[in-house]
Amino acid sequence: MHHISAPDNVTTIAELRALGVTNHAITTRCRPSGPWQRVLPGVVLMSAARPTRRQRLRAAIAYAGPHSVVSGVDAMRAHGVDVPLPPDVLVLTPAARRLIGRSYLTVERTTRPPQPTIHTGLPYAPLARAALDAARRSADREQLRMLLTSVLGPCTMAELRAELDTGSQRGSAAVRALLTPDLAGRTEVVPEGITLARRLLRGTALPPPQWQMPVRDDAGMLLGVPDAWWPEVGLAWDVGPRTRHHDPRVWSTAGLTLLRTDPQRLYTAPNAVTDELIAAFASAAANVHRRAG
Repeated sequence: MHHISAPDNVTTIAELRALGVTNHAITTRCRPSGPWQRVLPGVVLMSAARPTRRQRLRAAIAYAGPHSVVSGVDAMRAHGVDVPLPPDVLVLTPAARRLIGRSYLTVERTTRPPQPTIHTGLPYAPLARAALDAARRSADREQLRMLLTSVLGPCTMAELRAELDTGSQRGSAAVRALLTPDLAGRTEVVPEGITLARRLLRGTALPPPQWQMPVRDDAGMLLGVPDAWWPEVGLAWDVGPRTRHHDPRVWSTAGLTLLRTDPQRLYTAPNAVTDELIAAFASAAANVHRRAG
């Protein structure tokens, strides 16, 4: 079989057939022991490995068809907003298209398909639409508050309210109740942990980091917005609430180092924290040197 090129190794059965791949060949290669797998109806991942989040997004768009758009948390993260990923992917598709959700995919048919933002080859809903699509699905009040406050700044309260008024009203009552000036007043610009971290760093010989900068992997997917980031050695440091959802294993897979510090330890054990940070910086620098060699 000749080499088949597909973005993120994701393609459709229709595209494979158009290239002359027979149904028998597709079925054979998608067996449990084969080199490919079906991730959604009519969509094939040309790898036996567990699909990455990006491959799941690519497969979702391939399944949902033209003019479909990724929304919800995945779109928020594409815009650089650091919120935890849910298990499912949300895709908006034109109302005339009769599709149902499958596997990890939630499909919402809409009479207002948004003009997408294309980021590293995938179509995403604008930030206000994505945030409200995610918020309307939140059953937890604290999660709902977190989703809304995370986009205040990049989005204004007026933009969120305008989107809420013109969009789907399903699940909007709880969102509307929170979209008040009081919510904007709750956003914390510089958490106390970061203030302490800055002070602690000034007592070390480490170079100054970038503060709260989005960090992406080679495929353009957001890894997170760590509190401090040293791009020269690939070291991220979390001292605030994000320590709850940043996974060091995910960063390690991307060839980066993530150090998580309980903010309380900045008070109770500053010397130990400093030692751990210096050791992490040295280890990250050594990893960069090994990869370069």
